[in-house]
Amino acid sequence: MAGNTIVQGDVKDLSLASKGRQRIEWAALDMPVLRLIRERFSKEQPLKGRRLAACLHVTSETANLVIALKAGGAEVSLCASNPLSTQDEVAASLVADFGIPTYAIKGEDNDTYYRHIHAALANRPEITMDDGADVVATIHKQGGELLAGVMGGTEETTTGVIRLRAMAADGALKYPIVAVNEADTKHLFDNRYGTGQSTIDGITRATNILWAGRRVVVVGYGWCGRGVAMRARGMGSHVIVTEVDPTRALEAVMDGHQVMPLMDAAKVGDVFVTVTGDMHAIDQRHLEVMHDGAIVANSGHFNVEINIPALEKMAVQQNPLRENVHEYVLADGRRIYLLGEGRLINLAAAEGHPASVMDMSFANQALSAEYIVQNGPSLAPNVYVVPREIDREIARLKLQSMGITIDKLSAEQEHYLASWESGT
Repeated sequence: MAGNTIVQGDVKDLSLASKGRQRIEWAALDMPVLRLIRERFSKEQPLKGRRLAACLHVTSETANLVIALKAGGAEVSLCASNPLSTQDEVAASLVADFGIPTYAIKGEDNDTYYRHIHAALANRPEITMDDGADVVATIHKQGGELLAGVMGGTEETTTGVIRLRAMAADGALKYPIVAVNEADTKHLFDNRYGTGQSTIDGITRATNILWAGRRVVVVGYGWCGRGVAMRARGMGSHVIVTEVDPTRALEAVMDGHQVMPLMDAAKVGDVFVTVTGDMHAIDQRHLEVMHDGAIVANSGHFNVEINIPALEKMAVQQNPLRENVHEYVLADGRRIYLLGEGRLINLAAAEGHPASVMDMSFANQALSAEYIVQNGPSLAPNVYVVPREIDREIARLKLQSMGITIDKLSAEQEHYLASWESGT
């Protein structure tokens, strides 16, 4: 219930709402930029009457985003973008306390996951918000009036942007998408500092291992991989990076990490973390040479980065040892430990990114939704980067909230930068 209105949704237990509201309020304390946006949205109502369907990780930080969107006048429905990332108490609070239809249960099976997506789409959205592009894919497959009614969408994560750019390249994308993941105030902070810290946190909570002295193999050196490598080294680990991109591999070397092919790293690594956005980054041939006790985790969006079906076929015995730790015993007695069912370990076993970095990511989401309302009808179906003025404004607000001021160019300096006549 929200007031006297019955709100639709499918959550684990509405009696968890009180605890969920506490978590939402705690996260809000560390999200000052989104708070400022919510206050403006409440006054200006830039999303008034617009129907919006969001498929995101249902966490306390996400709750603050959808509350801000509703404050701006949007008719919001929310579903989970990963079966293991939902905080059930937060989902309950969104329904019971904030009147936001929410369809998310931690541990939901695949059928329930897609049933929840279709339930969120029942409001016939004009704007979509995605984390992994499952909503966009579902709308395109369903087609018809549902697709025709969408003016634009946003995408939160690297994996989703990859999928959407592939759709655009094939001519399959039928409405414009703003790639929130490509904003500097998203990937430079959320992907690097957020994923770095929360991945280490998730693996630690699942296993309680000592990081110092461990050989940690980071598979992929994009912004997320950079963050994981940085934090693992900070914990005293010996970091090995594997890459397919020569420029990123060179950067990893310059950052002080050891770089080698994954087949070589598989023989010596203790902990493996995939952050590639691609399938079977760790494949059967890699699993076959890992030493007894190797720990394997994924921090990419989908659980395809590790070839789990191959691991299951290789195993002669399987044992759930701890919450989010599954042991696979191979024919020769070696044991490999898969964490969090191969899903996003930072959300499967922990709480995801800290609120302070999601503050910037979700500020991008909120302002991109406003941008779509203003510009969506004039945009061709394609993937667009967040406008630079939005990105810079979010950075400015974040600095302001931290009490930090910076310099400004003088008129003379601006003129110099805009001119070409001056030289040596």
